Amino acid sequence: MGGNPALGVIFHWIGGFASASFYVPYKRIRLWSWEIFWLVGGVFSWLIAPWIFASLRTEDLLGVLGAAPRGTLLWCWFWGAMWGFGGLTFGLTMRYLGLSLGMAVALGLTTVIGTMGPPIFRGTLGEIASRLSGKLTLLGIVVTLIGIVVVALAGRAKDSDLAGHASEGVAEFDLRKGLLIAVFSGVMSGCFAWGLDAGQPIRDLTLAAGTDPLNQGLPVLCVVLAGGLTTNAIWCALLIKRNRSFAQLLGASTEPASGRAPLLANYLLAAMGGTLWYFQFFFYTMGESQMGRYGFSSWTLHMASIILFSTLWGFALKEWKGAGRRTRALVFLGIGLLVGSTVIIGAGNMLETGAYH
Repeated sequence: MGGNPALGVIFHWIGGFASASFYVPYKRIRLWSWEIFWLVGGVFSWLIAPWIFASLRTEDLLGVLGAAPRGTLLWCWFWGAMWGFGGLTFGLTMRYLGLSLGMAVALGLTTVIGTMGPPIFRGTLGEIASRLSGKLTLLGIVVTLIGIVVVALAGRAKDSDLAGHASEGVAEFDLRKGLLIAVFSGVMSGCFAWGLDAGQPIRDLTLAAGTDPLNQGLPVLCVVLAGGLTTNAIWCALLIKRNRSFAQLLGASTEPASGRAPLLANYLLAAMGGTLWYFQFFFYTMGESQMGRYGFSSWTLHMASIILFSTLWGFALKEWKGAGRRTRALVFLGIGLLVGSTVIIGAGNMLETGAYH
């Protein structure tokens, strides 16, 4: 199982940047409720973009999916739907636990479940841990988890610096409820990696059809993201019905006194944000294709990259302005750990693929 892990790490960084950036266009959408712009952007994320790019960059997409075992399609869709629940409850985790504890629990669990689940399920973890390259890769995963905790603590320290009191950052703090939701969100969010892992028969079929190995994961995304679309569309539909916000799709506004919503601009911004969101997994599958025997470590690289670039975006948007020197030192330590973890994991994968020999 060959590949170029160094190139794979770069692809994962690009995907992490896309994921960390997708909400920037959403912030410019005006006079639309959350469920409206989330659904419109989601249609591009989970339906339009996956099928367009898979059609353009793979061979005989419909034939490949039509020939895939029904069980494979079902499991890919199922894990995608479960991942959708994780994304929907992530916001509640921040609401009840705050940034530091919520992010550490939810993203830490997501990283562990998404990364370690497939090799544990397949019974290959012991073999991986017995090799020097495997030990190095697992060390990188541990460093990632430490980096997540450090960045989360820095976020909490920033809230304390800016608000004057750490407790003010979590108005609805509820440890018991927050931990339950965080565990649920973290476990469900990690299901995306399981969906991609379940799609191996689809990869085999698209490779047999002549698809470039770099793009072998794109047909799998069509199925896994359909599961995510199902969960999110149902939830948004319920909110649209409860809030009576459907008319916003046609130009009605959340603030009637402000006039009609800017439809063209809103649709374009939602399309841009949704497509950016898809690009995280477009590049993820490319990165995964280069990681060789330890492709399971791709999920850790993905999570580390998202947190890394989200934190850097925070600096660009001046969210850390006014934070104390110790807080800034803490966040830079976290960034350093996350960058270091991707280097360690990449080195472990390169050692396994023989790039050092």
